[in-house]
Amino acid sequence: MATPGVCMKIINARHNKDGLGTLSNPENFLNQDYQLLKQYCNINRVRYVDDMFPPDTRSIGKDILSPSDLAAVKWERPSKMVSNPSFVVDGVSRFDFGQGMVGNCWFLASIGALTFQDFILNQVVPLGQNYDVDYCGLFHFRFWRFGRWVDVVIDDKLPTINGRLIFVHSKDPNEFWPALLEKAYAKVCGSYSDMNSGTPSEALVDFTGGVHICINLSDPPPNLWELMCRAGKSKSLIGCGTPQGETSANTVLPNGLVQGHAYTVTGVKEVISQGQIVNLVRLWNPWGQGEWNGDWSDGSPLWQTVSPEDREMCLSVFDDGEYWMPLKAFCEFYSDLDICCLCPDFLDGSSSCHWKTSFYEGRWVAGTTAGGCMNNRDSFWTNPQFRVKIDKLLSDCSAGPDEKNMLVSLMQKPDKRNRRLVKNLHIGFSVFEVSIAQRGKFPASFFNTHAPIAQTKAYMNAREVMAFLMLKPGEYLIVPSTFNANETASFILTILSKAETHTDGFLIIPDCNAGVEYNLCCVELRDIFFRTDVSQTGTLSLSELRNAIMASGKRVSDDMLNLMALRYGSSSGQITLESFISLVLRFDCINKIFSQLSDGMTMTLRESEVMHSFQVLHFLKFPGSLRF
Repeated sequence: MATPGVCMKIINARHNKDGLGTLSNPENFLNQDYQLLKQYCNINRVRYVDDMFPPDTRSIGKDILSPSDLAAVKWERPSKMVSNPSFVVDGVSRFDFGQGMVGNCWFLASIGALTFQDFILNQVVPLGQNYDVDYCGLFHFRFWRFGRWVDVVIDDKLPTINGRLIFVHSKDPNEFWPALLEKAYAKVCGSYSDMNSGTPSEALVDFTGGVHICINLSDPPPNLWELMCRAGKSKSLIGCGTPQGETSANTVLPNGLVQGHAYTVTGVKEVISQGQIVNLVRLWNPWGQGEWNGDWSDGSPLWQTVSPEDREMCLSVFDDGEYWMPLKAFCEFYSDLDICCLCPDFLDGSSSCHWKTSFYEGRWVAGTTAGGCMNNRDSFWTNPQFRVKIDKLLSDCSAGPDEKNMLVSLMQKPDKRNRRLVKNLHIGFSVFEVSIAQRGKFPASFFNTHAPIAQTKAYMNAREVMAFLMLKPGEYLIVPSTFNANETASFILTILSKAETHTDGFLIIPDCNAGVEYNLCCVELRDIFFRTDVSQTGTLSLSELRNAIMASGKRVSDDMLNLMALRYGSSSGQITLESFISLVLRFDCINKIFSQLSDGMTMTLRESEVMHSFQVLHFLKFPGSLRF
């Protein structure tokens, strides 16, 4: 397989140990540098106040507090609430905190899972933060956000009513790590209200940057118990959820479970009861109270049928939100199981078999690379295509006849910072077996004569869709798409395989080396675009466009800037990545033509030169057949 284009180099660079956006070198969220801010505050002896997430109603957001409660909110630092505030008191535990007035049980359930894995916890919550040495009201946390790690700084002003925290709160009033972690994530989401409603998988992935595996408990795999046991022994975070009831309310059922609620899986245990093996699952309610009251609950007489050792190890009769229940009831009353891990090696019982991960970024662009699903026969082929070659498995890692050997995940990236404003598109992917020699993109004729051998069960308006596959050695084509054609969005495609895989992506974005000798490379322009997109919207405003053009080494007048926005912007004047690249490349090309054919003041063109110039500019406007 030929070496992929420039796009692959960008992706590989982001995963380089010292690359920007990696865990060891995270990007500064909203361009706020923790070390510089801390140095400034300590030198000037001031307490930090975050103007990018200000302590006012904008950061709380809409629809979670009544007008009277909102008017009563006061933002206080912990030192104003208690006399001896601490970041952590006696270690970190899932029992440290309880949910507040925002419906973010999905996030708190994920924190509960996070407390079991110190290594991952220290990734998200950097060590050494406290209220003693060099305290200046500044804290920071790290999250994986759609392909890159970001370092998020916050001040420690927290929303209170009558001196009490209104969102997540610690059971020890002197401990504040849960409230500060929640505030940092609220900042990433846009506001506290933007955290209202979600699934554990979202935060689990943002805590790890790892692999997400979703299991439908209404149709679980036959090896579910073994899978959960192996996941529990590995560095995995595990969450789950109950199905929604007839309304969006979190109704407590007679059995003690809450409808439409997120929980943490905190353990699995096999016990012997009356001579029979019983598989038990331990769960935790992020409310910090409210438990299952059926078989194997805290008050169940079945605990008297196990050995004293198992009873001593497992049974804890407290209303702390944690309880045991049998696996059969777990599958009956819960709808889905989310497992997130740094590496999916636990999927195999054999430690000699290691899964390999490949990570790719792409974009659907209306009118160019957004062909829609296979219902759109004439345009489906225009979607981004990823050609994958799967080698033969080693003998000690060979898959059984029905054993899955590949996991494919497709995640769409948001076009807005505020989470509640993001409208997820219906996304999915199809996998085709390749048995013909083909260079470049596969044409429409290929898809008219070849049916997919695997695909997502349905197109879902979710942040992420995934599927386990069993693919024999050979070559395959993976085509991610939106359900409808001409829908623009960015995406991340992750491929995990037991076998060695070689992937080539065909992404239709201008190649820097095709047709014209450019001074600026698309890689540089892409980096400039994301650096100057301070608002994190995925587009450039007029002021951001000016900064981006200046960063590319050019200067333009106000009139020229307005013309550029009018020509290349959307109806609201926003500039997308593709438009910015095309704009700068055409601008650079025009300058080259002028410098080559002018005397420095005026330029005279012959007819052939005019036609050549138009051809070059037309090429830059419609780069549909080029690889990036």
